[in-house]
Amino acid sequence: SRRHRLYREELNLTSPAAPLLLRPDTSWLQFHLGISRDGLYPRSSPTINRLLQDMQDLSTISADYSQDEKALLGACDCSQIVKPSGVHLKLVLRFQDFGKAMFKPMRQKREEETPEDFFYFVDFQRHNAEIAAFHLDRILDFRRVPPTVGRLINITKEILEVTKNEILQSVFFVSPASNVCFFAKCPYMCKTEYAVCGNPHLLEGSLSAFLPSLNLAPRLSIPNPWIRSYSFDGKEEWEVNPLYCDTVREIYPYSNGNRLLNIVDMAIFDFLIGNMDRHHYEMFTKFGDDGFLLHLDNARGFGRHSHDEISILAPLSQCCIIKRTTLLRLQLLAEPDYRLSDVMRESLLQDRLAPVLTEPHLLALDRRLQLILKAVRKCIDTHGEAKVVANDTQLKAPVTDRVKLMT
Repeated sequence: SRRHRLYREELNLTSPAAPLLLRPDTSWLQFHLGISRDGLYPRSSPTINRLLQDMQDLSTISADYSQDEKALLGACDCSQIVKPSGVHLKLVLRFQDFGKAMFKPMRQKREEETPEDFFYFVDFQRHNAEIAAFHLDRILDFRRVPPTVGRLINITKEILEVTKNEILQSVFFVSPASNVCFFAKCPYMCKTEYAVCGNPHLLEGSLSAFLPSLNLAPRLSIPNPWIRSYSFDGKEEWEVNPLYCDTVREIYPYSNGNRLLNIVDMAIFDFLIGNMDRHHYEMFTKFGDDGFLLHLDNARGFGRHSHDEISILAPLSQCCIIKRTTLLRLQLLAEPDYRLSDVMRESLLQDRLAPVLTEPHLLALDRRLQLILKAVRKCIDTHGEAKVVANDTQLKAPVTDRVKLMT
């Protein structure tokens, strides 16, 4: 740490102080002000395009570990079988005008699939999965994934030279190949083998815009009723009881309103990206029990294009209910003129790290979409369309009640 301080002082590398004045037209603030009961941003929002551009172009003014990384520094809960936090390295990068984004570095190449023997809870986190998840969420018209963009980061100039965290400074090193690398500082199993390295300084990563602070916009973190067992041999009730949804329907808030339908939306989204790691979901308290669910932390998606994990669709197949608007969107994306893989391919070309997904992953989206529609048809054949397809337009609050987050 002492050497790092001397190095920074000698080369005058101290980071500039963050500006104190908040401009009302800044993209970060406009994004926060645009959050409403209907989603994180309006359809065709020019603010989101400007925010994505800012995250790609603006210089970082500071870098630090995320709060959950900091929490890991003080304790190790070894009762849960999880991969070392060094493999799940992520940083908070700050920009001018109080902009803040979560940076997840590239851990593996796009063409690498998750090994068949890997459990979902020991899988790598993929930066390109975060980017692709944002685009898919927007295509599905959910608008529940924070704006996310890919960027080439100069980890020397944009992380090491601007961070004031001495622990973060201390984990930077130069590899035998003369590349600059760093790794997470955590209480166990964090070694240079888990480091991420630039080439020699540039490193791909995803940047996800931060939501408003919890002081301004409180959120609840709620266990997913279809949470998976995080052990090698355990099973949850939903995995062995096909009538599990009957139990869920008796529990508030799943007994009425929009919550269960939002859970099914989330399951459809996770099935398309192949994410088995949705143990919790978050929602803004301001919008009440029927508010939308945030689709956060999608980095374990798009791991295996060759496998479709049908169990992710358990909320849909067990409850046999789906929003009409969701079903109509899925049916549209199954049409040849609006094929999901084609729409995704075109959307992802806007990102500077394109191609974000390999072709097999794009084609897997079409295959999984057909499996979703097949599950819906099976439910309709069994229970009838009136019981399966919910007219969610009737569940929405009147326009005057669709308040924004920070009115």
